[in-house]
Amino acid sequence: MTRSTAIIAGFLFVALIAAIPAALFLHEPYLISLFGRLAILAVAGVGLNLVLGHSGLPAFGHAAFVGVGAYSVGITTLEGIPFLANGWAQFGLAIVLGALSATIIGALSLRTRGVAFLMITLAFGQMLFYGAVSLERYGGDDGTTLPTSSTLAGLSLERGSIALYALSLLVLLLATYAAWRVMRSPFGAVLRGAAVNERRMQAVGIQVFRFRLAAFALSGAICGLAGALLANHAAYVSPANLSWMRSVELAIVVLLGGAGTTFGPLFGAAAFVLLEEVLSGLTEHWRLIFGPLLLLVVLVAPGGIAGLLSGKRDG
Repeated sequence: MTRSTAIIAGFLFVALIAAIPAALFLHEPYLISLFGRLAILAVAGVGLNLVLGHSGLPAFGHAAFVGVGAYSVGITTLEGIPFLANGWAQFGLAIVLGALSATIIGALSLRTRGVAFLMITLAFGQMLFYGAVSLERYGGDDGTTLPTSSTLAGLSLERGSIALYALSLLVLLLATYAAWRVMRSPFGAVLRGAAVNERRMQAVGIQVFRFRLAAFALSGAICGLAGALLANHAAYVSPANLSWMRSVELAIVVLLGGAGTTFGPLFGAAAFVLLEEVLSGLTEHWRLIFGPLLLLVVLVAPGGIAGLLSGKRDG
């Protein structure tokens, strides 16, 4: 991490924090909703970055883990299960189920490489997507609106509330710091080493599979937490949260911001959300403009926005 990327990331975090008093003063809940989505998308990006960026594994099914976290909140809210009716239990369940589903999928998909790995993760993601579609009790393909929001420490995480936004921002700060610490530990060194030369790591006696599976599980846990935040942010859950298009969006966030960099998910989420907001206001076919812009970034800065700012890859 270079000083320039750290400074710019710091300014971006300060801007997100400053949105709280600004929204209160201006009475603009829209700002909180917009920046809340940005923070949640960045949290999911931090999770995917552990696998796609730091581990060098082309995973394209991580929206499934976000969806698992969202449905964990949605189902427990709709069913009114007593011991799962509070936010602590709901968010904890989202983390556990996200990690568990990632562990199961990772245990099977990590035995493959390259395109095969990409296709298997995508296939598992679609399996969970169609599983959500089959849940007729919860709206099936249309999804369902949540009657109430989660409650955490006595605060209601209502849609568009300051409490939910502050929690999303806090989770983003903690997730970014945790990922930074993990990747600077011996565990992270193994992941980076395996991404460069897996055979050499195995030759010195390191069980690469176990380290990658642990990273996959941690990634799923973070994405599950992002899904729990998303369910409250939208006050709605649907199979669309698990679709392959959402997985592609997450991959774009990571690649646009800078795969394998500390602040890449933050930069990518900010660029994605703000560009979508500006371009969608100009035309309903905003993706036709966003696509070439993304291609231009890839050509000009293969290391993403973070790479462009630092001039080198942030290990």
